[in-house]
Amino acid sequence: MGNIRRSRGYSYEHTLVQRLNSGHWHSRRLGGSSTGLPDIVAVNNDSGILLTIEAKSGTSDILYVPQDQVERCKMIMNMFSIYPERHIILAFKFMSKKRFRRKNKTVYESRKLIEYYKVADIVDSMTVLPIIKCTYGGKTSAIFETGKTMALDLPDYAMPFQTPVKPLDTAPKA
Repeated sequence: MGNIRRSRGYSYEHTLVQRLNSGHWHSRRLGGSSTGLPDIVAVNNDSGILLTIEAKSGTSDILYVPQDQVERCKMIMNMFSIYPERHIILAFKFMSKKRFRRKNKTVYESRKLIEYYKVADIVDSMTVLPIIKCTYGGKTSAIFETGKTMALDLPDYAMPFQTPVKPLDTAPKA
């Protein structure tokens, strides 16, 4: 099971890097937890933007980013202060098959594949870093070592590869 999870995570990171490497963006997968670095770093040197990205994918309704992984993103973001715009992005991919246990058996159920990209810059001002939790519905919360949980309304980030939504044209037709 560990190898499946690892390969799913690697695949998601690889896909994100491929999607980011277009136009003015350059990104690299850094190796994640084995290197003590974030999963991905992406830059747009023309616009002066740096993204440190932690990517999570899974088949459950909840995905977690551990404190040490949040800390790595924070460290890299602060290390490259030459970039005027820097963000910690938490990328969550909820797979199209939901896995759960029923009568001591693993069961899969089809659902919509959903990805969220959340800006977690708020952690830069925190002295005690939480575990960050994201639900299939996109709600985020912080879980502290004390056991205290609080809602953490992380804003969505429009990734460079996402198609912008066109505003509706409400002007009257002539």
